Amino acid sequence: MPLDGNAIGGLLHEVFGTEMTDAVATCGTCGASGRVAETVVYLRVPGTVVRCRSCSAMLMVISQIRGTSCVDLRGLAALDPRGDG
Repeated sequence: MPLDGNAIGGLLHEVFGTEMTDAVATCGTCGASGRVAETVVYLRVPGTVVRCRSCSAMLMVISQIRGTSCVDLRGLAALDPRGDG
């Protein structure tokens, strides 16, 4: 069942060291921009998958491997932690 980006607020803070649900993510596939809190999140897969609400493209994958957070941001054209877009 998909959730919104608020569901991974704690994980994002752990990975990035700051509040990221208000950050603006820009999809590398369709160019849509929106708050990370508005993305579509899947938790029941190997790792956490974050998808674009507009086109369903994968924006981020966050996995834990031997206690280390591995972050794949290839689906993002931009990520603005200030929320300025």
